[in-house]
Amino acid sequence: QVQLVESGGGLVQAGGSLRLSCAASGRTFSRYSMNWFRQAPGKEREFVAAINWSGVSTYYADSVKGRFTVSRDNAKNTVYLQMNNLKPEDTAVYTCAASSYYFLHRTPGLSDYWGRGTQVTVSS
Repeated sequence: QVQLVESGGGLVQAGGSLRLSCAASGRTFSRYSMNWFRQAPGKEREFVAAINWSGVSTYYADSVKGRFTVSRDNAKNTVYLQMNNLKPEDTAVYTCAASSYYFLHRTPGLSDYWGRGTQVTVSS
């Protein structure tokens, strides 16, 4: 069992930055790859970024590539999402998820555990 708690969301102007954190409970955190997803009002949940268990491999949605960076610290049981040059279209609830699937993926259904999410609002 893994419990996930996100933090770091807030209101920021376009062009600004935020760093989201996702803290995990349990001693098996390093066994899971981690994903970030987001969901804007009236839209489907979409993939943002993924990182493998060691942090060596990452995978990004085209819409955030070059602006967002995913990282993890297994000693702290935490995964991060550094978001730079934010745009109004990045406004959404951001949620982290843990996956035991071997390969990095962008599919919500392949994630095993989910946090509750943190709101990110980018004003123009």
